[in-house]
Amino acid sequence: MDSPSPDVVGYRYNFIGGPYDTARPAEMGGPATIRFLPVRSGTNYLSVEAIDRAGRVSGTTTYWIRVKSGRAPVARWKLTDPAGSGSAAAETGTAARAGTAARAGTAARAGTGVTFGGPAPAGTSITSSVALDGSGDGFLTPDAPATDIRKSFAVSAWVRPDGTGRTMTAASQDADGATGFSLGLRAGDSGPAWSFAIGGARVSGGAPETGEWAHVLGLYDAETGKARLYVNGRETGTAAAATPAEAAGAFQIGRERDASGHRDHWRGDIADVRVHDRVVVPGEVSELAHRTPKRLGHWSLETATDGASPEGAGGSPLRLGGGATIYRVPDSSCLPELDPDCPHVPPTLVDAGHLHLDGESAYAATEGPAVDTGDSFTVGVVVRLADSEPDHPMTVLSQAGEHTDAFKVRYEPSSHAWQLVMPERDEAGAPEKVVSEAGFTDGGEGLGHRLAVVYDDAADTIKLYVDGQLGGGDTADFPNGWHSTGALQVGRAGAGDGWTEYLRGDVDEVQAYQGALSETQIAQLGWGADINP
Repeated sequence: MDSPSPDVVGYRYNFIGGPYDTARPAEMGGPATIRFLPVRSGTNYLSVEAIDRAGRVSGTTTYWIRVKSGRAPVARWKLTDPAGSGSAAAETGTAARAGTAARAGTAARAGTGVTFGGPAPAGTSITSSVALDGSGDGFLTPDAPATDIRKSFAVSAWVRPDGTGRTMTAASQDADGATGFSLGLRAGDSGPAWSFAIGGARVSGGAPETGEWAHVLGLYDAETGKARLYVNGRETGTAAAATPAEAAGAFQIGRERDASGHRDHWRGDIADVRVHDRVVVPGEVSELAHRTPKRLGHWSLETATDGASPEGAGGSPLRLGGGATIYRVPDSSCLPELDPDCPHVPPTLVDAGHLHLDGESAYAATEGPAVDTGDSFTVGVVVRLADSEPDHPMTVLSQAGEHTDAFKVRYEPSSHAWQLVMPERDEAGAPEKVVSEAGFTDGGEGLGHRLAVVYDDAADTIKLYVDGQLGGGDTADFPNGWHSTGALQVGRAGAGDGWTEYLRGDVDEVQAYQGALSETQIAQLGWGADINP
């Protein structure tokens, strides 16, 4: 940025959405230079005003900029080759550098400890993975470097460790008797963590779990000199200054090199390994790690045949028990707004009907688990309590484990709050995580409340939404979800060998998804239609 005026002391500038700042020239009247990394594609602009030493501001000059989408990976091995393959086909990027594996589209040869055709992370476009046995033969390599690690680059993969008790490398690139960088799992006294090491720096964070998929991405930005680590689309650990040396050796999947040879062999599954020769911005990282939730069930509770209310797509019904009924507005020839003698008819919650529960023995339940509580899940429901002042807690939804409920959503009258309760393990009396949101009862009137429970296994959090909103106390850390085998219960909670906290009121629009829905999707729950994950 420059100006013909000799007394300019600053240039005030801004881009769409920021940053907004003032650049100072080295000498009065001289130019100033800024460095800017666009974090989204599309149209942007740079708007600049010069400021002189008297504080006077020039007219505004605007430069329009059109930012292309980021370059494709310079190297990618999807690892979706057929079972029995001896190598992994490469998908060549558009900006590969001469001398790299990507430039030649080089397949990665597989050691004998590699098995193709393994399971893929659910909710992604990936169709399969490779399993590495943790031995010296469990590796893949194109026998050439993937990129120049002295320049900006990113390396990423989907990984699922068979255990977390030892250090294991998912991807690396050989240097002379050492490794240029490594991305993987690092065991330590404080517990296992994901790790990205390069140029004397190591960034660690997150909590690897045995048998659980995670998307990991290591990034080196040559402009800032910083290394960063992303786990499941979120930055973790603390960015660290790095000074990478030349690493012209081969790219490795499942191991890294030291002076004596290769070590830290991966034991577990790996899928979709990518290398970019540029900074991958946060929005792109989120897209790479995205897992689309899967619809598991939607019970509109408008009808029941032989004591079962159907699931919208033909899945397992909700079976009514203990006197539960489906309420529908009866046909009537009078209209209350025209005939004062017309009896009052309570409205349904959503659409043509809802489930009515008496608070004593009535309930509804699926035949088996509605969601896998050991992985990310979302459950939504609409509820209207019959009492203005309930005299005991009332559970809206729960799903049982062997010894306790894996989760339950209830109204707690002593604190006038909706609560999500999740025990930390499947044991009677286990410590519980409770998140709450203040709320008032309905007294049998109105449209009720739309509740949603979200367990995000990638972020290790639980959330409770009330009427589409997330309050200040509605989130808690929950690092270790556990699998439950019991049925989804509507209107009651487990208590030893029996049941408790029966709900008196109305329930509608029970919906279940495997995966963590976004806030935008949460706002769509409870209105009578499926959402589009």
